[in-house]
Amino acid sequence: MDPKNGSSFTGFILLGFSDRPQLERVLFVVLLIFYLLTLLGNTTIIALSRLDPHLQTPMYFFLSNLSFLDLCYTTSTIPQLLVHLRGADKSISFAGCVAQLFIALGLGCTECILLGVMAFDRYAAICRPLHYTVIMHPRLCALMASASWFTGFAYSSLQTVLIFLVPLCGKNKIDHFFCEVPPLLKLACVDTTVYESEILFFSMIFLFIPVALITFSYGQIIRAVLGIKSAAGQRKVFGTCGSHLTVVSLFYGTAIYAYLQPSNNHSQDQGKFISLFYTIVTPTVNPFIYTLRNKDVTGAMKKVFCWDYDSR
Repeated sequence: MDPKNGSSFTGFILLGFSDRPQLERVLFVVLLIFYLLTLLGNTTIIALSRLDPHLQTPMYFFLSNLSFLDLCYTTSTIPQLLVHLRGADKSISFAGCVAQLFIALGLGCTECILLGVMAFDRYAAICRPLHYTVIMHPRLCALMASASWFTGFAYSSLQTVLIFLVPLCGKNKIDHFFCEVPPLLKLACVDTTVYESEILFFSMIFLFIPVALITFSYGQIIRAVLGIKSAAGQRKVFGTCGSHLTVVSLFYGTAIYAYLQPSNNHSQDQGKFISLFYTIVTPTVNPFIYTLRNKDVTGAMKKVFCWDYDSR
C-alpha cells in the first residue's frame, strides 16, 4: 500500500471509552459477566445439539451454527476490549485491525444470511410438514450453512478492501472500541461520500435477499397458522417462530441503525453503545431466547446434565 495514504502505520489507537474512566470500570465488570454468559449459553446449545439425538434436526443444526458464530463474533472483539478497559495501552496493530474488521464483518454478514436460512427451515417445517425431511435433507442443510459462511466472508473481503483503500493521511486514532466500518471512515482525509455510497449500495443488496426470504417465509407461516383450528397448535408454532423473530428483530434492528443511516444522524457515543449491543448483548441473549420456552431444549438439558438423577 502507498505510505502516503497512512497505510504504513504500525498500528492504531482505539480510544474506546477512555474519555470516561469511571465508566470503564463499570463496563469491565458488566462486559465480563456478559461474555461469560455468552460462552456458557452458546456452548450449551452446541453441546446439547451434539449430545441429544432428539436435537439432531435441521432446526438445531442451524441453531448450533448460529451459536458457534455468536461465540466467534463476541470473541473477536470483547476480550480485546476487556484488556483495553483495564490497561493504559489501547493500541492495535494495522494487521490486527484489518483482521478484526474482516472477521467481525464476515461473521456479521454470515449471521445475516443464516437467519434467512433458518426462516426458510421454519417455513418448510410448518407449511410443508409432509415433505420436510425431503426438502431439508442433511446434505442440503450442510450446503446452505456452508454457502452462508462463504458468502459472508466473500462480502467481508470486498468491504475490507474498500475501507483500507481510503487515504488516511497519518490519522491513527479510532474513536471506537474495535475496528468497524463507520469509525474507520471518519479517519479519512478525503471526501468519503463515494465510499459510503458504495458500502450502502452493497449492504442494501446484501440485506435484501435474506430479508425477502424471511418476509416470504413468515408470511406463509402466518397464513398456515391462521388455518390451524387448535389453539394449542397455534401457540406451539408461534412460540417456536416467535423466538426466531425476536432474534431477527434484535439483529437487523441494530445492524440497520449502525450501517444503513447517515453517520451524521447520531453521535459517536451512540454508535459505540449500539455496537456494544450487537457485539455482546445480542449474542448473550440469543441462546436464552431460543431455550426459554423450548421444551425440547429444556428436556435435553435435564437428560444431559441430570443423567445420574434420571437413571435412578
